[in-house]
Amino acid sequence: MENVLVQEYRADMVECAHNGHICIVNEEGAIQAYTGDPGFVAFTRSSAKTLQAIPAIRGGMAEFYGLTDEEIAIMVASHRGEHRHIEVLQQFARKVNIREDLMVCAPSWPLDDASKESLLRTDGDRSRWYHNCSGKHYGMLAYCQMAGLPLSGYDQPDHPLQQEILRTIADLAGLAQGDIRTGTDGCGLPVFAMPLQALATAYMKLACPDRIKDEATREAVLTITSAMNASPFMVAGSGKVDTVLLEDSNIVAKGGFKGVYCFGLKKEKLGVAFKIVDGSEEEWGWIAKSILEQIGYANKETISRLAQAFPTDILNDSGRKVGRAETVFKLGHGPSPN
Repeated sequence: MENVLVQEYRADMVECAHNGHICIVNEEGAIQAYTGDPGFVAFTRSSAKTLQAIPAIRGGMAEFYGLTDEEIAIMVASHRGEHRHIEVLQQFARKVNIREDLMVCAPSWPLDDASKESLLRTDGDRSRWYHNCSGKHYGMLAYCQMAGLPLSGYDQPDHPLQQEILRTIADLAGLAQGDIRTGTDGCGLPVFAMPLQALATAYMKLACPDRIKDEATREAVLTITSAMNASPFMVAGSGKVDTVLLEDSNIVAKGGFKGVYCFGLKKEKLGVAFKIVDGSEEEWGWIAKSILEQIGYANKETISRLAQAFPTDILNDSGRKVGRAETVFKLGHGPSPN
């Protein structure tokens, strides 16, 4: 069933409509508000990175290697390969001393256009460090080295690290491990599929770690999310939705490829997960802004920063306005009728 979140207009005619689903849960993990199907099953993609880092930080890796906030934040990043991202990754690598080629993510160009152009102009080449998931991969290898686990096969679902990650994600999402379907992500690591309500529940707990029973996990979550808020640029890069939202210390946020986005609100004790079905990402800022407006979010500065960073005017190649985008969904409240 179609459920339109965003419409794009050109010459006052709808040119594109982006369907999707949104689920907001309260501190009990119960549905507080939604549109579409809050039980829609989506792959987490990179929105799981914040969860995937928990075993390493819970195991004492930050203390063992003496990691900074920036280095912890780069472990959960979908970075753009900008200069500071690479500086922090190389700083991290000097502490850990594991070879770059042990990461299974592919050698890549920076996702940031200016960084890629600069690299090309100086005869640079693809590198695994430039892959947007390199911080996650290097963090996993660093944990394996510290814990005495095999570095080889760290990407395989039956590796002890991946099994620990799966247990952790299931616990925070309120699911049995068998209820989580797994696949292979673009970077080569396991990826997880779950209902949006479960993913929103996990993000509620990231924002509200007092809802986590295990003390070591609770402390790890505090360490990770504090680092994300202290170093929002590390998590994404210039002008990205993650960066804008994480500048608000009340928000824990992380997007994933193919249109999945999640954030948790600390004071409000809410978790949010949404999926744009066609896999588009350019609507994230508009949708997040509308959600915050519709729930009456108190920090208007964050809403203003989203509006400034993600204007709804559609411009042509010459910078002339030729259309507009509109969020058209209205959140329903209370339990889903499904």
